[in-house]
Amino acid sequence: MPGPAPREGIEQRAEFQLFLRQRGIRSNAVLKALELVPRSLFVPEHLLEHTYADRPLPIACGQTISQPYMVAYMTEQLQLEGSQKVLEIGTGTGYQTAVLAHLARRVYTLDRYRTLVTAAEARFQVLRLANITAMPGDGTQGWAAQAPFDRIIVTAAADDVPRALTDQLAEGGILLIPVGPQIGEQRLMKIEKAPGGALSEKVLMPVRFVPLVAGRAASL
Repeated sequence: MPGPAPREGIEQRAEFQLFLRQRGIRSNAVLKALELVPRSLFVPEHLLEHTYADRPLPIACGQTISQPYMVAYMTEQLQLEGSQKVLEIGTGTGYQTAVLAHLARRVYTLDRYRTLVTAAEARFQVLRLANITAMPGDGTQGWAAQAPFDRIIVTAAADDVPRALTDQLAEGGILLIPVGPQIGEQRLMKIEKAPGGALSEKVLMPVRFVPLVAGRAASL
């Protein structure tokens, strides 16, 4: 089971929880998971004063850590109940991964950048999150060896929904993915696979994410 998180300012945490509720986050389980994960552990040291600012923050390798509301919203949309196996595309600092680990049975996470994966794994160890498996890889190809997945969450924008991800989604599963060009309109899509394999799509909101890049994992 995940271990306890280091404590952050009680007042700061209370304001964060109130903000999320005011923005429409209703799941007590999601709010509790966010409370258990110290966001400051995942934010670059020179940006700590902006830890709970509701905007993306730059991290290593030209990537970003998503704004807190987006993490909460996407997590809530996954409708996790504790028994699901989740694939995350875009580990980044590991903040979203750590939140998922408190809500899912198992989390598999991929990132193109080995540097980010290694740093994230160190943070998972600090938090004693033993239900996460991470590796560098091409997110557009998913993780076939561990498929099928009950839930898939992508934290980078694809021009189109990768076929590998819908193929690796279990029947009854949910895939969340931003879709759209790097410059132009992006939409957060919720894709559900019905028994029998039929897919249904729903546009949730306009978003702005870094691009999902296909190809071999970067050596950085």
